[in-house]
Amino acid sequence: MSARGKFTTGQTWGALKKAWKGYKIAKVQSDRAKMTEYAKKIKTLQGELGIKQSSFPDVGV
Repeated sequence: MSARGKFTTGQTWGALKKAWKGYKIAKVQSDRAKMTEYAKKIKTLQGELGIKQSSFPDVGV
């Protein structure tokens, strides 16, 4: 179970993978609002998994 207990570790990894995909798509589309949203989600999920959190200087996250 992940830190929150609602999802399994596998589900959290799956959500992280989808969040990265969304971030990359938003970056290609130059959608800063979505990039920021995904960056925050990625950092939260990485925290739940207990792994190193990425930094997103291009959106200030």
